[in-house]
Amino acid sequence: MRRKATAAGKRRAFFNARFFLLVAVIALAFLWTATRPRLAVIAEDGLLASCPADAGTEFSTRFIHSVQKTPVEEFFAVNDARDGFVLLRTRYRSFGVGLPFLPTDGSFRREGDAFVMDGMNRPLPEIQFRPGLATDLTIFLPDEEIRLSDRVPVGSLIFVKILPRWRLWLNRYELP
Repeated sequence: MRRKATAAGKRRAFFNARFFLLVAVIALAFLWTATRPRLAVIAEDGLLASCPADAGTEFSTRFIHSVQKTPVEEFFAVNDARDGFVLLRTRYRSFGVGLPFLPTDGSFRREGDAFVMDGMNRPLPEIQFRPGLATDLTIFLPDEEIRLSDRVPVGSLIFVKILPRWRLWLNRYELP
C-alpha cells in the first residue's frame, strides 16, 4: 500500500532540503575563508600582524644599516603561487657591506639622493629578521605599520611567512 504525500510532509521535505543547502553553503564559506593565504608577521612569542596574501601584494621594510648608519628600504611582493615572496628592489643612501650593487643584482639607478637596485626578483620562501640596537626596523604592510623596536626585544627572531588563515586561528606557525 502506497502512502500519499501530505502537504505537511512536502513542506517538511522542502525545508529539510533548504536547511541542508544552507548548512552546505555556510560550510563551504568557512572552508574558503579558513584556507585563504595570509601574509603573517610572527615573533617568537606570537603573531604581530597579518593581511591577505594575494599574488602581487606588496609590502616593504625600512631600517638603519648597522654599518653605514643610513636608511635602507626593501620592497617585496607575494609570489604568484602565494607560497613565498619576491624581493623586488632595494633603495639606500650609501654603498657598503651587504648592499647590492653588481649588475647581476638587478638594474641600478639613481633616484634623487638615493640609489635603487630594481628588478632584483629574488625568490624567498620566507623572510627572517633580527632587529638590532638602533636599527629602527619597520615593516609596512598594505594597511599597517609595524615598528619592531616598539614591539619586540632587540635580537628577537621575526618571521614573515605565507600561511593559511586556519593556522593563524590555531596559533600553528611552524617556526623552527
